[in-house]
Amino acid sequence: MRKITYIITCLLLAFTLPAMAQVQVEQKMEPIGMYIGQQVQMAVGVTAPSKSKIEFPHFERTQYLVPGVEVLSSQDDTIEVDDNLMKVTRRYVLTSFDENLYAIPPMKVKVNGKEYKGNQLALKVIDIENVDTLHPNQFFPSKDVQDNPFLWSDWASTYWLSLLMLLLCALAYYLHIRLKENKPIITRIRIIKRLLPHQKALNEIEKIKTERMVVSENQKEYYTKLTDTLRQYIEERFGFSAMEMTSSEIIYRLRESGDQQMIDELKELFSTADLVKFAKYQTLINENDLNLVNAIKFIDQTKIEGEATEERIVPKLSENDKKSKKSRLIIKVMLWTIFVIVVLLFIYIIYNIWSLLG
Repeated sequence: MRKITYIITCLLLAFTLPAMAQVQVEQKMEPIGMYIGQQVQMAVGVTAPSKSKIEFPHFERTQYLVPGVEVLSSQDDTIEVDDNLMKVTRRYVLTSFDENLYAIPPMKVKVNGKEYKGNQLALKVIDIENVDTLHPNQFFPSKDVQDNPFLWSDWASTYWLSLLMLLLCALAYYLHIRLKENKPIITRIRIIKRLLPHQKALNEIEKIKTERMVVSENQKEYYTKLTDTLRQYIEERFGFSAMEMTSSEIIYRLRESGDQQMIDELKELFSTADLVKFAKYQTLINENDLNLVNAIKFIDQTKIEGEATEERIVPKLSENDKKSKKSRLIIKVMLWTIFVIVVLLFIYIIYNIWSLLG
């Protein structure tokens, strides 16, 4: 039994000792000293057989490695040394805000469940404000936060630009008042439908019929409106001033281009109208109807067919109106220009103040 136990022990040692000899833990710091608030890297490298399970110490962000030294982050990288070995390195980023000489303990690393240790390190943290090269053993307390001195040169441009912005605002207010006092010139464009001469005449005759002037006792008014309608139609249709001519003159001008029977009927109508207006002649109702029919008949026989046209009437502006309109346009352009400049100045001033105070 003793021989068997001895043989088994030797075999176990033969397999485990080479494996233990292959695991190496190296711990180093770069650099070994720093100023307050700076950062250093502590690397923990483990060389072990390939596919080994390696567990490094885990630290949360801002967790203390030792009192006074914080861990900011960590990162791993792995390289193959040869076919049977690999090297895994974890780099810890450290910082400190207290001046001291810190002892960094060995890091405990587990390889395949077995614990290994690195080597102990030292980290020196110094305060640059308290270092006196002439008196290295003499230290001074930290200085209080001091305000920056006021310099007019830093604020001069902001001041003058702010003043300019206020003046532009005042000018814009004045121009706005001027614009309100200067009333706008409103030109209304009218669109008039131009009727043909026979359409206007028939419309007027329709009004005479609607007002029942045919049966009215005031025959003078009836014949005056009827003959005036015919005169206006003749003037527009045939192109001579029938409104200023006598009845006989109108008949004479019409004979040159009209039907004789039509002219005779129109002559009879004008003759009757002259008797009623100037000789107080009294007509019968059927005679009034006949004259009205003859007027319509004359218009229908002499009309020129066509479509009614539309005409745009644009009112003309006086010289004062033109000057006023131009003045309003200039004021509006100036107001918009000032508005854009004020907005740009305001943005620049706010940015300048923020930069100076920041």
